[in-house]
Parts: sequence; structure tokens; C-alpha cells
Amino acid sequence: MFKKAAVFTDIHFGLKSNSVIHNQDCEEFVDWYIDQAKQNNCETGIFCGDWHHNRNSLNLMTMDSSIKCLEKLGKAFEKFYFFPGNHDLYYKDKRDIHSVEFARFIPGITVITETTTIDDVTLVPWLVGDEYKQIKKIKSRYMFGHFELPHFLMNAMIEMPDTGLIQTGDFVNQEYVFTGHFHKRQTAKNIHYIGNPMPHNYADVNDDQRGMMIMEYGGAPRYINWYNCPRYLKVNLSELLNDAKNIIKPKMHLQVTLDIDISYEEASFIKETFIKDYNCREIVLIPGKKDDELTSTLDITRFESVDEIVSKEINAIESDSYNKNTLLEIYRDLQ
Repeated sequence: MFKKAAVFTDIHFGLKSNSVIHNQDCEEFVDWYIDQAKQNNCETGIFCGDWHHNRNSLNLMTMDSSIKCLEKLGKAFEKFYFFPGNHDLYYKDKRDIHSVEFARFIPGITVITETTTIDDVTLVPWLVGDEYKQIKKIKSRYMFGHFELPHFLMNAMIEMPDTGLIQTGDFVNQEYVFTGHFHKRQTAKNIHYIGNPMPHNYADVNDDQRGMMIMEYGGAPRYINWYNCPRYLKVNLSELLNDAKNIIKPKMHLQVTLDIDISYEEASFIKETFIKDYNCREIVLIPGKKDDELTSTLDITRFESVDEIVSKEINAIESDSYNKNTLLEIYRDLQ
């Protein structure tokens, strides 16, 4: 099926309420991905799911960016294989309606909507119902999918619980399994979560090992980081003032804890100056002043994002009435 493949996943066009900036980031990434693929003589492209973010509707601006990028991808490769992830599906339990159906009419794009084996490579879109039971029966050297496997990290802090469905041990007949869905790049045994193109929010703080993968048939996977990606960072103001030039990068989002005695007006001035001088996108000021009544063991400079708090609370639920995985999926779909 391929001699050398360029692979990426989980780009999520339309994220952040159809943010124009995010869609521009996506377009910039696709241009970079195509350039890297050509430099490395990749004749095949593969996308492992979650092209769009919103499963219910498509904004026209987002669709414009989406179509332009798919047309570029169709022209750049001899074959570009594309299969839907869970965010691309209108229904969570079936694949008959998905947001990228139009891609099959774009020259060069091959849309995969059912588990498909070509030579010794199997392409697996988001599994529904009890389809996961068929995975262990598939005998192919390589598998590309959009799997939700237990004990991998959903983000930097939260581990996917075991739901009793698909397991890592089901992939016994593959040399390599490459998958999207979880955005953090990570590997266990023969399973590789290749990571998404870029950090999306503060749940991805300090983790910019994102980009694409190149897989040469018979070789080992090679990852390439997109160094011009947006970044998320948490830092104390004292650190920032001492080394702003090395800390702040273009497109960076920062949560800055006010750990030194400074007025809010002064902090706001610093914020505006740094955004202008260093071309960062956002600086959020977090009060770091300690209340005398708080115990010295409580570190209030540790700021958790909403994603971290909600995910932690859901995972802490102990009840037979609620499925943690379902609750986490519902929350992720709301973002």
C-alpha cells in the first residue's frame, strides 16, 4: 500500500468556536506537512481521524479552510487515505453520516468508512458497537486507526480508564499500530499514539512534541515536530522577567503566576508589553498572593485548567450508575 507514508491526525478544524486563528494554524500546518512529506519522498499520505471538531454542524469559514487543505493534500500525494474519527461522526454509534463525506469527490483523496485491508495494511475508522471484537482477528503487518485504548494518557495528566472494551492486547497480529484520538504522543509495546499537530489548550501545557510521523515500509517510525506550532506554558512572573527572551515564543499562550510583589497595573503593563514585543497570543495573570490563614502546605500557585479539574473529578466518581468514559467523551465534545 505504501513505500513511505506521511501520517498525521486530530487536527480539529473549527476548534474553539470556529476560531479563525486556529483554522489558520491548521492551514499552516498542512502546508508544512506537505513540504516535509515531499522532502522525505513520501508518496502516500494518511490521516487518522478527527478532521473537524464539531460533530453537529460546519461553519462556512471552517469549511472553506477544510476544503482548501483537502485539495492541497489530494494534489500532493499519489494516494491520500482519510478516515473519520469520533468528532467527524454525527452519531456516536454509527458512521453513516460524517462531516467529511464531500472529501470523496476531491481528486486524490480516498475516504475509508469501513475497516479496510490493502496488502498487509489495515485502516480502521472510529469503531462503533461491538466492532472492536474483530480487531484481534485481523492479520496485517501495519494498522492505522482511531482507537480509545485504556491506560494511555488523554492529556498530560489524565489516564484513560479501562472500560472493558478494546484492549492493547487485541493487537497481537501487528508489528506496528498507529492511532489518533489521544493528542499526546506516546508509545506502549507495538502501539503508537502519534500525537496531534499542535497543542490545543492548557491541558497540553509544556508539551509541544507535536507534528507528524513518517513511516517507511519495513523501517521504524520517525517523528517530526512542528516547531512553529502554538504553545501553552505556565510560569511565574519572576522567571518571566528574568528570562523573557528565552521563555516566550511566537504564538505562545501563558498563564503567569504573580509570585512577586507588584501592582496589578504594573503587571498589566508588562503583559501588554510582552504580547507586543514577543508576538505571543495571550498572557493570563494568575494571582499568587497567599492568604495568611492558609496553611503553608497549600500551594496556591498551582493553577489547574478547567479541563484538568473536570477530568480529575469525573475520574474520581465511584458509581455503578455512571460510565466515566461516556462522561469524559461528552465533556470533550462540548469543547
